[in-house]
Amino acid sequence: MTVANDEIYEKYLQKAITESNALGDELAHASGGARVPVLGSGHPLADVFLLKYSPQASELQEGVAFYGRAGNALLKSLQRLHVDPMAIYGTNCLKFAGGDEDESRPFLLRELHIVQPKLVVAMGEPALAFLNAAQFPLSRELDLVDGELQEYTPTIQGLVTPDIDESLDEQPAKTAFWNAFKVLGEWWSQTPPY
Repeated sequence: MTVANDEIYEKYLQKAITESNALGDELAHASGGARVPVLGSGHPLADVFLLKYSPQASELQEGVAFYGRAGNALLKSLQRLHVDPMAIYGTNCLKFAGGDEDESRPFLLRELHIVQPKLVVAMGEPALAFLNAAQFPLSRELDLVDGELQEYTPTIQGLVTPDIDESLDEQPAKTAFWNAFKVLGEWWSQTPPY
């Protein structure tokens, strides 16, 4: 990458960090002090955008998406697939415990605009339905087909997997998740860096 490209990337990165911080402030304000917002986590200009439906207890306790069992399982999976975890951003559709979809949808749209990923991974049918209902500009509805790359927008591909939170306890569920998620490794190996 040339010096000019490095400078452009740095400007986009600073813009994404500023917008992510503003989004975090808006989530905190929307909580009204009575609810703990669960913020997305990862690189603000990640190539891969992981999306699951609702935060688990550990995420609510820490206020960070993919904190706990799901995050640990994903890190191990990313290592197996030789995918750089620094190129990942993860978030939940619902931003609060028992959150409202209509309240949460604008936050997700903002996250997608900020991160500008190359691949969105919808984990589970509820996350997929939420993503499809969000109507991101130029998006097509993704089909409920696990482990198959689909066109989400002209610049973003989509991948559907089973829900990671529901896939951690029983071997058949783990296997089903892995079989769908491993497509990310194949995609990663063929995707040139920014």
